[in-house]
Amino acid sequence: MDNVEEIVARIVAELRRLEAGNDVTDSGGVALAQQPGTSDSDLVIDLPDPTTPQMRTRCGIENPADPEGARNLIASTSARICVGRAGARPRTETLLLFQADHGVTQDAIYGVVGEETKEQFDLFTVQSAAADREVYLLRPDLGRRLSDEGRRIVDEMCVKNPDVQIVVGDGLSAAAVTNNLPNIYPVIAKGLAAAGLSTGTPFFVENCRVGIMNDINSIIHAKVIVLLLGERPGLGIADAMSAYMGFDPEQGKSDADRDLICMITVHGGTNPLEAGAYIVDYVKRMIKYSASGIKLREILNSSGE
Repeated sequence: MDNVEEIVARIVAELRRLEAGNDVTDSGGVALAQQPGTSDSDLVIDLPDPTTPQMRTRCGIENPADPEGARNLIASTSARICVGRAGARPRTETLLLFQADHGVTQDAIYGVVGEETKEQFDLFTVQSAAADREVYLLRPDLGRRLSDEGRRIVDEMCVKNPDVQIVVGDGLSAAAVTNNLPNIYPVIAKGLAAAGLSTGTPFFVENCRVGIMNDINSIIHAKVIVLLLGERPGLGIADAMSAYMGFDPEQGKSDADRDLICMITVHGGTNPLEAGAYIVDYVKRMIKYSASGIKLREILNSSGE
């Protein structure tokens, strides 16, 4: 213990010895400096923002054998490659970027879709059977059905037997709904209207899972359900939305009976405006052939479409 305290004391003394403006770097290449005008006792560690595009695409390998090849490789993927090492550990800037991106994912998962977003599209709100976020994360099954109060509200407020019922759910990313709904929803609504398809009363579901489509349609009896849902956030993109679509969803139907457009985001995925057009096209085919999922694929393959 005495040795540890001595080492810490020596490190602190060395850092305090540095004159203002005399930079030194750590083993990860991040600058440590005193801010001008501060005393030795007010040491500040000055770190660059690890989330800028320049930092994200920076090659962390010291003296790479093929610098141009490393740059091309980094530009070809959003994966964390060519980050370099500090001994057996990640470089400081790599760790900081990871922690920053992890913080964004936590904000997405535990975030809340604002009322202004719902009001923009006249969405009333109901709950799944998962009473809060912790229960939702631990019990996916409860996110697949409405609460008793939610069923009552949907039954009272929703138009029955429409061609298409649009539902919006927070899923695992509130940011996906907040960032993408204003772009994708009008395209879907206008496209369905132009196709002569009737739409039901749209609404929002808190703590929502994909399978809730089956429970919702046991009340509404739509031909097609379109569920716009926040995807599980990744350490690169945390605001991606998915569109799950199913013909006549009912209890017992699974992902094999649904169609999906995923990674809807302006950050490297399918643009929300394009995705809206794709959704309308999918819905028209579902209604034409009274099928979705694998069954629809078999029909389209046999017909040559």
